[in-house]
Amino acid sequence: MAESFDGDWLDLREPFDAASRDAGLATILSAILPARPRILDLGAGTGSLLRWLGNYIGRAQAWSLVDADPELIDRAFDTTADRAAGAGWGVTWPNRKTLLVHSPRGAWRVEGLLADLREAPDNLPLHQVDAVVNTALCDLVSEAWVQRVAAACAEHALPFYAALNVTGRERFTPAHRADALVARGFARDQRRDKGFGGIALGARAPSVLAEAFRAHGYTVMQAPSDWLVRTRPVSPAVADFATELVTGMAGAAGAWERRHRIALRDWARDRTDQALDGRLGFRIGHADILCLPPGKEPG
Repeated sequence: MAESFDGDWLDLREPFDAASRDAGLATILSAILPARPRILDLGAGTGSLLRWLGNYIGRAQAWSLVDADPELIDRAFDTTADRAAGAGWGVTWPNRKTLLVHSPRGAWRVEGLLADLREAPDNLPLHQVDAVVNTALCDLVSEAWVQRVAAACAEHALPFYAALNVTGRERFTPAHRADALVARGFARDQRRDKGFGGIALGARAPSVLAEAFRAHGYTVMQAPSDWLVRTRPVSPAVADFATELVTGMAGAAGAWERRHRIALRDWARDRTDQALDGRLGFRIGHADILCLPPGKEPG
């Protein structure tokens, strides 16, 4: 079974993802798309990439949100409708599977597609879209998965945009004696098989994506998109995010560093205390990748 994620965690990280993604690559992608682009969002989760990238596209657009979890797709629809209404935009439902968001610069048509991404690209409607996008997905997949998707995108001359791929660079402040232990165990966990046909790429994702798409003549651009978080001034949203992050990292590392469980427990406790007291800062390395087929390079 492929890796799945809790909707509450996806909601918690959304504002930090939005602050970290590179606006320059989003602007370039928007510029090379047609007047009313059709976007295929792989592993869409709760729809955070739609709500961020849609504003950069800034015109009428159609999205297909692809996920294996029907509850996440439902949540993506509900959250998007609520956010749109909160911004004063109109929201209508032409049918129970389609949402229309009436933004001031054109309607966003949003539909869901329930699909197991382990079978990608064979189960994807690539002939019906203008770009393939994703966020926080490609470090979970295998090299073979990337090779298949790159070949399929090239067959249809589709741009491919992948945001927030981990790079393996993490730094916490203040320093802690168990930082290196956590980093080592967490990196090992990132490379385990996540259900996509082999060992997950983890920090190799940016380089593997670039190599796979360049082999098909694509122009590949990369930009940093690190999470850069400080817990002072103290904010419940930041504290909750930081606490969830350090707990998750310690738990993931613990599956591989079994002899050091006490040290990992102490690290998670100390980091949680620092987050709640406004004393914790961290940078988690990510990179955004934009792959453009021949003939669709920026002018």
